[in-house]
Amino acid sequence: QPKRKAAFGSVGRRIPYRILHVINQDGESLGNMHRAEALRLMDEHGLKLVLLRENVEPPVYRLMTGQQIHEEQLKRAEKKKASPKPGVVQKELSFSSAIAKNDLETKVKQITQWIEKKHHVKVTIRQAK
Repeated sequence: QPKRKAAFGSVGRRIPYRILHVINQDGESLGNMHRAEALRLMDEHGLKLVLLRENVEPPVYRLMTGQQIHEEQLKRAEKKKASPKPGVVQKELSFSSAIAKNDLETKVKQITQWIEKKHHVKVTIRQAK
């Protein structure tokens, strides 16, 4: 099975890299260090090591408190919600409030078809004069 990308969170003691670039909980760089030294720092301060960027050499880890990890997870969830999902189509329909009954029924059928196809539908109603 292919490895799935782990969600942002506590790494714990399973660190596949020998040399790490470590950032403390205040955002200051502690430089490159061996995995054992980073784990010792983690235990001394009662913090958790979190992987920030692994595509750089050496990978960047940050020492974080549980509260910081939770806040970061909430921020990432908000960002993910705000970005539009790929493959989702948004349909928009606008008509006057003085629309005839059969025209309205036709538009309702169209909206129903779009919703069945899992499209997002936005309806705008303009006020008639």
